[in-house]
Parts: sequence; structure tokens; C-alpha cells
Amino acid sequence: MSKNTNSITLENRTQVRIACTLMSALFLISGIRKLLTWSATAGYFSALGLPFPAIVVPLVILLELGGAVALISGWRRREVASILAVYTLVTAFIAHRFWAADPAQFNPQLNNFFKNIAMVGGFLLLIMQPAAARR
Repeated sequence: MSKNTNSITLENRTQVRIACTLMSALFLISGIRKLLTWSATAGYFSALGLPFPAIVVPLVILLELGGAVALISGWRRREVASILAVYTLVTAFIAHRFWAADPAQFNPQLNNFFKNIAMVGGFLLLIMQPAAARR
């Protein structure tokens, strides 16, 4: 007897919504913090070597807050999860360079780097969800 693995239940949809909300929490909080500490964020971005922090800061805030709200609401979930996955992966290599960190920052940067990598894995799972589960 074969089991239909394509059926989507209410339980599956609920689990996907919970996953989206949990995956969004970091971006929602981070975006709000960046918004409230705009100049400090611009200074941090400059220290990371990012060009044009006056342009990058609002774009990052928009991406984090907009992405979080879109993912929580379910709007274009696959596309938003794809964008956030790429952003999170790029952020890991730009902001969490544990290989270049001083000894005091090695462990925190290593942990944050692999937290980002794990989140990319979570986004990939969201991207792979059948369309019915994403509603």
C-alpha cells in the first residue's frame, strides 16, 4: 500500500506558519534594532568594509523588516525565503569572519557564522514546501 506523500494537512500548514514565524524573528528584531541605532549600524557597516553605508543601511533594514513581515504573512513565501537565504549566507561571510577574528571573538563569530548557515538550511526547507503548505 503506497502512502500519498503529497497531501497537505492543516497540521502541515500550521507547522510551516510556525517555522516562518520563528525564522522571521531574528530579522524582525535585527531590523528594528538597526532602525533604532541607524548611525551605529552605519559605523559598523563601515568597519566591515561595506561601501556606501548611507545607502546600504536603509536597504538592509527594508530587507530585514520587509522580509520578516512577508514571511510571517505568507506573501510570496518561496521567493522571500530564497532572498533571505542568500542574504543570510552573504551576511555569514561578511559579518562573521571567525577565521580572521581575534581569540576573544573567535567563538562568538564561529557560533554566529554557523547559526547563519543553519538558518540557510531552514530557509531551504521552507523553499521546498509544496505550494499548498505555503498558503
